[in-house]
Amino acid sequence: MTTPYSFAHNAYAGDLQRTWDHLIDGEESGVTVHVAGRVMLLRTQGKLAFATMRDSTGEIQLFALAALTEGFDDFVRLHLGDWVGVAGEIVRTKRGELSVKVGSWTTLAVAQHNFGDKWAGIADFDLRYRHREADLWANEKSRTTLARRSEVVRAVRERCWAANFMEVETPILNPIATGASARPFVTFHNALDSEFYLRIAPELWLKRLVVGGFERVFELGRVFRNEGVSPRHNPEFTMLELYAAYWDFDDMMSFTEELVAGVAADVLGSTETTYQGRALSFATPWPRRTMAELASEAVGEEVSVRTPRARLAELLVERDVEVADAWGAGRCLAELFEASAESTLWDPIFVTEHPVEVSPLARRHRRDPELTERFESYAVGRELSNGFSELNDPVDQRSRFEEQARLAAAGDDEAMRIDEDYVRALEWGLPPTAGLGVGIDRLVMLLADESNIREVIAFPTLKPLRG
Repeated sequence: MTTPYSFAHNAYAGDLQRTWDHLIDGEESGVTVHVAGRVMLLRTQGKLAFATMRDSTGEIQLFALAALTEGFDDFVRLHLGDWVGVAGEIVRTKRGELSVKVGSWTTLAVAQHNFGDKWAGIADFDLRYRHREADLWANEKSRTTLARRSEVVRAVRERCWAANFMEVETPILNPIATGASARPFVTFHNALDSEFYLRIAPELWLKRLVVGGFERVFELGRVFRNEGVSPRHNPEFTMLELYAAYWDFDDMMSFTEELVAGVAADVLGSTETTYQGRALSFATPWPRRTMAELASEAVGEEVSVRTPRARLAELLVERDVEVADAWGAGRCLAELFEASAESTLWDPIFVTEHPVEVSPLARRHRRDPELTERFESYAVGRELSNGFSELNDPVDQRSRFEEQARLAAAGDDEAMRIDEDYVRALEWGLPPTAGLGVGIDRLVMLLADESNIREVIAFPTLKPLRG
């Protein structure tokens, strides 16, 4: 079958439903429109045929009559999922259904696969994610979720612009895997005869732009971490990272809560919503609690970065956490918080004052050199954002990198490497600066009421089919 190279349609289902809502049962408009979309339901009644056509905005009924519709016999043989272009008058049937009374029509593309049950859509999870193009037509919730994602990304970008942040782009291929603690993906550049890494964070590049004189910068882009796949993790995901000169972590916490609450209001119309059947409020201000306070409450005794490492290790073992020999008290405290308190944090909250040991890029706390001016925000028991007053002392930064290198040599796949170019950039002078990273996929999960990260990613990472 030869199909057209184009089709000049001038109307969309959603617009037609709104524009012609006033038509009464049995009324004809006298207006001819050209519509296009997929046939999602088809039924015949002798010399009549009714099809539900879906386009990107909604659905409308196609009403075909043997006496009036060109190619009626072929129309009734359409397959579910076929694309059609239709010219016809807008009418409301005697049974009250707004319809396009088909005058002429053409097949635009033939669907050779079934779209699943017309009520339940595609239920096979592997098929849904591997062939999302079919899932989007068969499952309305999938389309709604990805549309919500687009709204969230647009709102984030507009609010960053409104706060005078300049959008920039930084390299995805990096000569050094750094900027965050994670295992990288490795590739090879033939012309340069060198290994490169897909970026695990754009952080160091963005701070170099601040050194270069751009006071407020942000990037919305993909990052890659060679880690497991779970309902909360995908190896490639979207991150918002931004940096503001002359701010500290208190300033950045205030910006973060206003940003997230504002995006919620932009997208949902309110800062109050529900997630998985439970009330969730993004209203500001968000509580601020230290990591040590929350861990102490969770384990039933006071713990801190100064608690003997042996005792912190005992508390971790009690919670079935394997303690590595290389972990100091700071890492043990962070792991204890994660094992005991993290899952209890429902409404958004800032967790502050992380140990230096787990914060190699954060500035030491002005009141306690064993801690940093770092925060993470949590909601529904998972991390949503991470930020801090940026470490801008090149001597301290080199020392932290060297400690990370020792951890890497001891077998820690997620430890950072020494980035000499970044240390040199700090030697040119980084003003007081605060930074923020927000996981866009997790934010969309909250605002789309999805429990699995795969639902908010158009094409999530899947194991390739063999053979």
